[in-house]
Amino acid sequence: MEKQEAMGSYTHGISLAERKNLIVTGVKKIENFDTEQFLLETSMGFILVKGEDLELIKLDTIQGNVSIRGLVSSINYLEEGQKKNKENSIFNRLFK
Repeated sequence: MEKQEAMGSYTHGISLAERKNLIVTGVKKIENFDTEQFLLETSMGFILVKGEDLELIKLDTIQGNVSIRGLVSSINYLEEGQKKNKENSIFNRLFK
């Protein structure tokens, strides 16, 4: 129970350096990821990061920090309905 309360108090932020190094704070969970996109649940909602050659560099589950390296082309906040559609499209691509 204490862990969930701590998760809710994460401060959310995004830092992008030269479109290559992305640090996201306030991450509750990584929903899914591949080399072209990451779907992250943060304390401020879901974020979809798209790009090329994306890779997870660091995951700190205690602090809620995620570091991603690769060429970032977009960062979008999603509404709940959009998240479901993105998840379905990822699974459709995997199981074609």
